[in-house]
Parts: sequence; structure tokens; C-alpha cells
Amino acid sequence: MSSYRELLAQREKLEKQIEEAKAREYAEVLNEIKQKMADYGITLAELGGSRAKAVKAASRPRAGVAPKYRDPASGSTWSGRGKPPRWIAGQDREKFLIEK
Repeated sequence: MSSYRELLAQREKLEKQIEEAKAREYAEVLNEIKQKMADYGITLAELGGSRAKAVKAASRPRAGVAPKYRDPASGSTWSGRGKPPRWIAGQDREKFLIEK
């Protein structure tokens, strides 16, 4: 039966072998993926990576929300989203509705 120290030495040796095999195979797999992406024209956005989502979201223009309320005194408008402006806060919003 192996001693505790011998088993620890074996584990350390195995962990080193595992790391080396992973690094070697990682490079091969990465090159294979890159080649297939190039062959088929696959983009990062199509893969659904979080980094690709951030790039896609940043490049897409956001559509504005149409105003729902108007202050008759100043003509200021508010879409009804987010924190209400002072001119409508705490008041009945029905009288500020913009008729379509």
C-alpha cells in the first residue's frame, strides 16, 4: 500500500500531466474552431458570447419612446417611464395625457 506522501507526489505529477495535456489540446481545438469560423463565416455574435452581445447592443441604435404626458405650462413631455418629473409628480396624470 502506498504512503500518504507517495500518493501526494503521484497526484502532483498527474495534475502537471493534466495541465500539459489540456494546454496542448486547447491550442489545437482553438485553431480548429477559428478555422471553421473562417470557413463558414461564423461571427462571435452568432455564437452568443457575452462579449459579442455587448458589441451588438452598443452598435444598435435605441428607439426612443413616444411622450405620453405633456406639461401645459412649459410644454415639457414625459414618456411615463422612469422617475416622474416635478411638474407631474404627485398629481393626477390623466389631465396631462397627450391625446392622439
